[in-house]
Amino acid sequence: MDCFLGIDIGTFESKGVIVDASGRVLAQAARPHEMIVPRPGWAEHRPEEDWWGDFAFLSRALLAQGVEARRIAGVAVSAIGPCMAPVDASGAPLMNGVLYGVDTRATAEIASLNAEIGEAEVLARGGNALTSQSVGPKILWLRRNRPELWAKTARILTSTSFLTLRLTGEAVIDHYTAANFTPLYDIEAQGWRTDLEGICDAAMLPRLMWSNEIAGRVTEAAAAETGLLAGTPVTCGTIDAAAEAVSVGVRSPGEMMMMMGSTIFIILVTERRLSDPRLWHAPWLFPGRHAAMAGLATSGTLTHWFRDAFARELPRESAFAALGAEAEAAPPGARGLLCLPYFSGERTPIHDPKAKGAFFGLDLTHGRGEMYRAALEGIAAATRHVTETYAEAGAAPEAVFAVGGGVKNRVWLQATADMTGLPHRLRRISLGAAYGDAFLAALALGAARPEDIEDWNPSEAEIAPVRRPEYEAQYPLFRALYERTKEIAAALGGEG
Repeated sequence: MDCFLGIDIGTFESKGVIVDASGRVLAQAARPHEMIVPRPGWAEHRPEEDWWGDFAFLSRALLAQGVEARRIAGVAVSAIGPCMAPVDASGAPLMNGVLYGVDTRATAEIASLNAEIGEAEVLARGGNALTSQSVGPKILWLRRNRPELWAKTARILTSTSFLTLRLTGEAVIDHYTAANFTPLYDIEAQGWRTDLEGICDAAMLPRLMWSNEIAGRVTEAAAAETGLLAGTPVTCGTIDAAAEAVSVGVRSPGEMMMMMGSTIFIILVTERRLSDPRLWHAPWLFPGRHAAMAGLATSGTLTHWFRDAFARELPRESAFAALGAEAEAAPPGARGLLCLPYFSGERTPIHDPKAKGAFFGLDLTHGRGEMYRAALEGIAAATRHVTETYAEAGAAPEAVFAVGGGVKNRVWLQATADMTGLPHRLRRISLGAAYGDAFLAALALGAARPEDIEDWNPSEAEIAPVRRPEYEAQYPLFRALYERTKEIAAALGGEG
């Protein structure tokens, strides 16, 4: 037993790896799935098909690459989150899983909870303001709007909890994920609150653990579906972004992960707890550390939208390369074109589910290349808004590690370094959260130390920022464009 299996369920794709005790990748596999958008402002996955189905498929696909199941010493999972997935007494899902902050259906519940508890009290109790990222209001939405399902609900799970339940029969959740269940988590006591504000019963919430702890062992039923051996240890699991941060060595205060995926998600490890309503807070994956998080609602999803809307004639497999070349041919600043990337509302730091996307400054000389560059620069400008917020909160990042599919987009990556003024470091292995999961499994079983990630995944390159006058001139206009149009966006109706 000298190998570790990690599987991550992402927004649009799931990935898995098997590594040996030195971090060498022995097998890897991936499987795509869709994000379901049944109406504006909603975002969902199917727990059976997209979460458990992907895990079982990838587990078998990985083992089929020549690694015997008896060699797997431990398993760790991660997934998109925080999510809200009600299940019945048998663990069967009662509806699609409601996704993280990109799902903005619970705005009315956020408003009512803030009125009942008080915004300052919410922040003091849980370390986080109530936003679209919060699971508590989504549970309340379920209770108020789906009473027939609520009557059958035995537990409220997140995506990783659902997977560990299917693997081990244990309903658990890590502290890092649980902190996003505002206002149900007590940030000082690091436990579920005794007063749950009438949202749900305490027995409906999973048992709390740390991410380097073993939740249970693979059951006979799970072994039959996954190809794993019954009795294989399984860790508690965590959110994909946290596992991705682990994969690139983010572990010390001042180190930041910039995950450039379907959304931007940022994690900064801190020595003390930040209390700023514009950011999210959680205990880090291990006792004694804290994390401050931020996230944009639309990033990689905006590039997918742009491709599908404006590049339909290009072959799908080469469309992004062609669009990237067109964006590189356009000058920085896209010849005076601004893009607000709020196509699904926005998360940090403005927390505005009614924000709208926009291209501003178009004239008859602008082409597709300028528009695509403007979209990428708009994401970069929104990212700068976030890094400035960290600095204002007293925790400016000292080192940034860039990860995710966006690092392959040269315009996006360079624009982000240029806009923020921060060098972006790249690691040799960019397999993402699944690789971090495998490392977490090794940690949980005592086969690795936290500092061993430097040997597992050494640094490879650094993207240095370039000071661009175009960006310095346009960034204040980007900020002003949102402020001067947000009331119009809200008046247009809908969310996202």
